[in-house]
Amino acid sequence: MTHQFPALTPEQKKALSDTAQRIVASGKGILAADESVGTMGNRLQRINVENTEENRRAFREILFSSDTSINQSIGGVILFHETLYQKDSSGKPFPALIKEKGIVVGIKLDKGTAPLAGTNGETTIQGLDGLAERCAQYKKDGADFAKWRAVLKITSTTPSQLAIQENANTLARYASICQQHGLVPIVEPEILPDGDHDLQRCQYVTEKVLAAVYKALNDHHVYLEGTLLKPNMVTAGHSCSKKYTPQDIAVATVTTLLRTVPAAVPGICFLSGGQSEEEASVNLNAMNQSPLPKPWKLTFSYGRALQASALAAWLGKTENKKAAQEAFRKRAQINSLACRGQKEDKEVEVEKGIPEKEERSEPSLLCPPPRSRSYLPPQDLQVRLESHVREVFGSSLPQDWEQTPLQENRLKFQLLARLAVELGHPVPNSQLHLMRCAGDVLGFYRTPVKDVTKFDELAATELPPNLKIIWKQ
Repeated sequence: MTHQFPALTPEQKKALSDTAQRIVASGKGILAADESVGTMGNRLQRINVENTEENRRAFREILFSSDTSINQSIGGVILFHETLYQKDSSGKPFPALIKEKGIVVGIKLDKGTAPLAGTNGETTIQGLDGLAERCAQYKKDGADFAKWRAVLKITSTTPSQLAIQENANTLARYASICQQHGLVPIVEPEILPDGDHDLQRCQYVTEKVLAAVYKALNDHHVYLEGTLLKPNMVTAGHSCSKKYTPQDIAVATVTTLLRTVPAAVPGICFLSGGQSEEEASVNLNAMNQSPLPKPWKLTFSYGRALQASALAAWLGKTENKKAAQEAFRKRAQINSLACRGQKEDKEVEVEKGIPEKEERSEPSLLCPPPRSRSYLPPQDLQVRLESHVREVFGSSLPQDWEQTPLQENRLKFQLLARLAVELGHPVPNSQLHLMRCAGDVLGFYRTPVKDVTKFDELAATELPPNLKIIWKQ
């Protein structure tokens, strides 16, 4: 027979519940700014910015110093250890800067993966040793919630029962320790989108994983009203040949949650899982428009899907601060509308708030490229281009990303515009029809260009005195 030994006092429970409810208040989600030094370095590399502590600090200051109105869309910010102890340009600690806006501060607590012997490359998560002491210190330093990410993958042999149980128990132990020290735990069992599995396979695995997680949370006496869940959306693998609509994804995801997540959980904050910014917003909106019952708040905890546009606008330049903040604000507002299932009705109004010039800030590809401009392919060209392709096309990529078709003009021009800005070398109008797949674009950008055009060469030649060449743009 089981016996009850209360783990938390009524006052502790109320404080945890109140914090969780604040984070997922109506229309609010989470900014996941907890990228490690390496992950942040990869993102900075895409905009040709050096991965230094100062550059990481500068970009995060841009996000955290946004206008106070950002608190209408963002209820919580997850920080990395480094970021929790950084300050803005005036010397104010980031946690204080964030709390001034009425936004809750969180901290990433896991310490990465460790292999599970005897499995097909599966892992568990490290970080339980000394966790109680770290929780107590982070609470003292301004954090009120935490995050712990477990990673599972779908193949013909995974996830194994061992991996499911081990990660579920580790998440539950972490959640229990967090609550003992006044931190609301975000429980994140992420099932990676890699592979060619279909929607039904992902739904089956997600149900098994979430069922195990909530069984473990119950076994560890975790107070569910003082927790949040950060799961993957139920989507097909990136290499799946069959395409699914946002409505398909919404039905599969909400059905999975109804079967596994107790109604006591205040909110479910989805991770974007390799989706593009727009894809993540559209799918979240479809879930909130679904007629299925939703006893929890369905919201977001996005990293790249909230920051990609801001990074592209910033480019490491101080003078681009306002543009980067506006890009971040716009993305946060769109996701706020998606939390209410209002994105389709109201997004046009969000766009209207941006002057026409800014709306067309991406380079026009309907004019000749600048004359007398040389171009040398960067050494990491393939990595950069693949990253942009994945961000623009999201989960619709074939197994070989270079075979991604560029049939939809909107996505094609979005990709080419990004590359034109980053590489300073737009695809000329005369070659647009040749860009049929991502491999064609890679081929174009692999070709160096001399620093003079044919017109310049012609203008430099000795011509008869009665001939003159004038180039007008």
